Amino acid sequence: MSALSVKHLLGIKDINANDIEMIFKTADTFKEVINRPIKKIPSLRDITIANLFFENSTRTKLSFELAEKRLSADVINFAASSSSVSKGETLIDTVNNILAMKVDMVVMRHPYAGAAKFLSKHVNATIINAGDGAHEHPTQALLDAFTIREKVGDLKGCKVAIVGDILHSRVALSNIFCLQKLGAEVMVCGPATLIPKYIHELGVKVEPELKKALEWCDVANMLRIQLERQDIKFFPSLREYVMRYGLNKEILNNLSKEIIVMHPGPINRGIEITSDVADSKQSLILQQVENGVAVRMAVLYLLAGAIK
Repeated sequence: MSALSVKHLLGIKDINANDIEMIFKTADTFKEVINRPIKKIPSLRDITIANLFFENSTRTKLSFELAEKRLSADVINFAASSSSVSKGETLIDTVNNILAMKVDMVVMRHPYAGAAKFLSKHVNATIINAGDGAHEHPTQALLDAFTIREKVGDLKGCKVAIVGDILHSRVALSNIFCLQKLGAEVMVCGPATLIPKYIHELGVKVEPELKKALEWCDVANMLRIQLERQDIKFFPSLREYVMRYGLNKEILNNLSKEIIVMHPGPINRGIEITSDVADSKQSLILQQVENGVAVRMAVLYLLAGAIK
């Protein structure tokens, strides 16, 4: 079994282009596996994985759980709302109690940036970051890039526009790191109040007008407006946001070329994109979901190489 250059997957920032390519090649193999009549393989039969979700999640949690079961791992699911965390137990104590049950890997989503990195320094298990605050969401970026690669081939020179709530998005930051490591060009587009001040330091283009961004790009990744992370108003109203940054079929059809449309989900239909865009042939949203399982299988399998 080949191994990645890291023991944990804490963020795209920590891995290199060779790691990403290794994950993609492994995911290609696993995509074939999950499309067979018998979808289960015994690769992680002796590995126990705990899924620790301190924030609500549907797709990421289900995707990881399915990936783990497809690899024949033993799986423990943990929801913070029904645990001793609600009684005041610390993160390290919670995880160490779980590890005392002989758990090998921890998949964790947490509302605070840096939680996965903090945990990796204090517990003896392999940590996979399933999203930490507005910081990183590495497996989402990997599955997004994997999906683009399936459609266009080499990402070198590919132009990707990330549109929407860049400021609060862990998906945006991980996507920027991942796409740049694979040679793609990245542009961000959204209201000025939702574009981080430091964004130019990451080497990305900034475009305030949606139509100009769409004319520039080959791929548009439309991000969800994260109202639950916004403690103040960043734009006058949702109606005004939709008028300026919502993607509909008319805008798509009036572009000078055909572009690919993506969305990390969950979709607020009629806000970031309309239903006729989400369900169109240019949309790769369902492919992203399918590829999420294969990519997460690849990450789990490769990181388990350091355990066995």
